[in-house]
Amino acid sequence: MSLGNLKQAQELKARLDKVQKELASLNIEASAGKGGAVKVTVDGQQRLKAIEISPEVMNPEKPQLLAELIMKAVNEATAKSQKVAAKQLKELTGGLKIPGLF
Repeated sequence: MSLGNLKQAQELKARLDKVQKELASLNIEASAGKGGAVKVTVDGQQRLKAIEISPEVMNPEKPQLLAELIMKAVNEATAKSQKVAAKQLKELTGGLKIPGLF
């Protein structure tokens, strides 16, 4: 590998590290249920940061309803986060698909 290629690789890694830090600092929210009964927050790296559950949906006789709302909100937040990450990484790589990146 030539010095020019090595320098380009180092610059790409530095930019990638910066994007990863930016993604980690993002808060992406999604909700499910009437009036946003369950709210979920994930970061740009699809890590779950918070779950807020409205007391109205905590019915001990219907635990599966709460589980379904949580899953729906988590899946939606994760999908939004993946889109944001893919967009930022596409801008970084110019559309080049690099294995191991989103």
